[in-house]
Amino acid sequence: MQAPTGPTAPTDDTEKSQNPRPGAPPNYSSHYLPGYAGPGPVGFPGLNQPGGFPMYQSAGHPVVYQPGINMNPNPPLQIPWMPGPPPLPNCPPGLEYLSQLDKILVHQQVEILELMTRFESNNRYEVKNSMGQMVYMVLEDTDDITRNAYHSLRPFILRVIDCMGREIMRMQRPFRCNCCCFCCSCAMQELEVQSPPGMALGYVTQQWGCCVTKFRIENEKKEHVLNIGGPCVPSCGSDTVFQITSLNGTNVGSICRQWPGFLRGAIADRDNFEITFPLDLSITMKAMIFAATFLIDFMFFESPPRDEGRRRRN
Repeated sequence: MQAPTGPTAPTDDTEKSQNPRPGAPPNYSSHYLPGYAGPGPVGFPGLNQPGGFPMYQSAGHPVVYQPGINMNPNPPLQIPWMPGPPPLPNCPPGLEYLSQLDKILVHQQVEILELMTRFESNNRYEVKNSMGQMVYMVLEDTDDITRNAYHSLRPFILRVIDCMGREIMRMQRPFRCNCCCFCCSCAMQELEVQSPPGMALGYVTQQWGCCVTKFRIENEKKEHVLNIGGPCVPSCGSDTVFQITSLNGTNVGSICRQWPGFLRGAIADRDNFEITFPLDLSITMKAMIFAATFLIDFMFFESPPRDEGRRRRN
């Protein structure tokens, strides 16, 4: 049977179903359409659906999601977008929002399909400022076979979409084997960040560490510029904090994964992050810290759909 979203099914599909983690993921042709970011937040239509998203407006005129046809007598509240700042010189289009931010909130959306079945769907995130205004949406673009065979190890493409439906940043994670030798370079995870898409902005690379989690942020020339350090094992019962430091050890900011609680963690695979950095930090470094959040999410907090026994616990 043809895969739900993949363009073609691999010829060795029978062997693949017997081995949940084959040697390399299948090739995948993206179905992403420029200018379309898929459905908006729960209860709202997509960006290109009738009445779904008005034309972008400049600073001082926030843009909101407008409810479409909704049979719910109590429709969701409108979600305002952050007013667009003016373009900045030497700044990739769409990243100028970061110049006004010292805190970013990232909320993974609950996937109803995952709650009802064992099928894992593409991750989707809402990115907001400290006032609760939408800044970006982040959409995963991975085929069904790779996503459900590799789970947290899967290679992926994440597309950062602004209020106009433009892809303003792209994050790509290549496949890395999960060998037992964690210090081996082939097992170290890496994330390439592009803005605008197709032009390298920087890289986030995992580093080997004993009883700690270590990453380094590199610029487009792969020059080491920042460090990220965190616990070896994510905390259970409390927030998990990853500290960002400069090369001389000065604290620059943090990525905090907020603990969802026992009940929410058992029901849904949903993660919330709070990212903080100085307001005057360069836009490029803000974008790289923002991107590192998603590699951390997939590596430590992305879990396969719960089985029936765990879903019915308590």
